[in-house]
Amino acid sequence: MLHTALASAAALVALAFSMCTFERWMARHRPHELAWSVSLALFALASGALAAGAALGWGPVTFRLFYLFGAIVNVPFLALGTVYLLAPRRRADLCAVGVVVFSAFAAGVVVVAPFTAALPRHELARGSEVFGPLPRILAASASGLGALVVVAGAVWSATKVRRARVVVANVLIALGTLITGASGLFNSVLDEMTGFAVALVVGITVLFAGFLVATTGGRRPPPARALPGGGNRSYLASEDEELDQRGAEDQRQQDDHHESRAGSHAASKVTASPGRMRSSAAADTLSRAIETSP
Repeated sequence: MLHTALASAAALVALAFSMCTFERWMARHRPHELAWSVSLALFALASGALAAGAALGWGPVTFRLFYLFGAIVNVPFLALGTVYLLAPRRRADLCAVGVVVFSAFAAGVVVVAPFTAALPRHELARGSEVFGPLPRILAASASGLGALVVVAGAVWSATKVRRARVVVANVLIALGTLITGASGLFNSVLDEMTGFAVALVVGITVLFAGFLVATTGGRRPPPARALPGGGNRSYLASEDEELDQRGAEDQRQQDDHHESRAGSHAASKVTASPGRMRSSAAADTLSRAIETSP
């Protein structure tokens, strides 16, 4: 019962965080937010499969879903968000194609992979106990390489990027990735489902905190610029510099508008003056004619 409650809590937390991050992507269309939204949605699906297995007993469908979403494809999308945050856009797009192709291939492998042993009904089995080599290799490579990219991104941002917000965000994302990896360690080494579910909830929460730090900013970022060592400047450029440029441009536009209005007013005065003088002279002539008439 406790396992079901904890897994359900992890699923709800991951789903709520995924919807929040996706809403941010809908508003600003930043690609790293979309990648993180997909990653959190995969965590929610894995946690839902974990809750179903703990409540109803493990079967082929629930275990395959849990293994695919929780052990293979979620961390690569998490790493893809880090790549979009720090790397040039074209290179990140190529990585995105690779992640999607890998995920499709992994899904096909997990769906058709035969079980090498019977699934325990009331406890979570290890992949090495019920799957052949290929699904386990996919899980190890995806989780290991994905975590390496996230941790390397945190280290790189700490040494190269001079923005505290970006550094803190990447450190939190790396920490959350390590915590969710430790949840698998609890199950594989200690065989403790409670520790697995708790680590999953804590890891997802830390990940979302990192996402919020990375995507929360007081002003709209300027257009993307290339950093000297590669990477996207759009999230790292100085906001004060952008405001100064915008203020100077607005001031120039206002000055041009005032000069244009002043010129138009002067021209209208010059044009209208002869007409008024002629009208006045005609009125004087008419008045004198009336006075001299019998």
